[in-house]
Amino acid sequence: MKKATYTLASILALVFLFGANSVNAQEVEDEREFDYAKGSDKGPRKWGELKKEWAACKDGKLQSPIDMSNERVRVITKPEKRNYKPFNATLRNRGHDISLRWHGDAGSILINGTEYPLQQAHWHSPSEHTINGRRYDMELHLVHQTSDLNVRSRTAVTGVFYKIGKPDKFLSKLMTNISSMIDQKDEERNMGIINPKDIKMNSQRYYRYMGSLTVPPCTEGVIWTLNTKVKTVSKDQVKLLREAVHDYAEENARPLQPHNSRDVYLYGPGDTSD
Repeated sequence: MKKATYTLASILALVFLFGANSVNAQEVEDEREFDYAKGSDKGPRKWGELKKEWAACKDGKLQSPIDMSNERVRVITKPEKRNYKPFNATLRNRGHDISLRWHGDAGSILINGTEYPLQQAHWHSPSEHTINGRRYDMELHLVHQTSDLNVRSRTAVTGVFYKIGKPDKFLSKLMTNISSMIDQKDEERNMGIINPKDIKMNSQRYYRYMGSLTVPPCTEGVIWTLNTKVKTVSKDQVKLLREAVHDYAEENARPLQPHNSRDVYLYGPGDTSD
């Protein structure tokens, strides 16, 4: 892979693709409005037809997830800046996934000079994104949003890939509470202080591209950051996450979307050539 050097202006172009209006993406919380079942009238291929507000799911040109192909990647030497800290959090069964929401300042990530505070995390199994065609066993999404009205892309999501192996220590802390809310949509548990740093995203190499939410309304203008380091999760942990949600969401991964010649950047400190 050839290494390329880009100006700050070209990097900032990732954030300023969407005209004058700010994009503040919000996921649909009510899972009864859509599902993941193959052939379902509410399945992924039908999402864009269910509501006019969800038209982007069908007609959008910058939809997520996509495949991270090394043939399409542009390499840039620049480390990611994360500043997470512990805060009170609540675990919730949303029906289509299990989410962990922080209720206060749990830190942020810094993208092109803008801080995006961490809001919540949730899990997809199998992974939604793929790397060079490989789909992993699980993908964690950390959702960040900024209230800065001067920023056009106000949502940034960090993705972490997992393969079957040793149990994930962060998930292990949540297992008992997840077990207690199997098939109980909207059930919540107060988890007390949870430190996002315990997820331990040790890699400084990551992909970045402009995409969308992977659930309705599939809003575009989301800055995606995908860690290249693949962590491990046990079969029992993946099984529990699937059992906890409704039957049609046991595999809650949206199919891959067209790439549409988007720029995908590979960031990292020092020599990032493969």
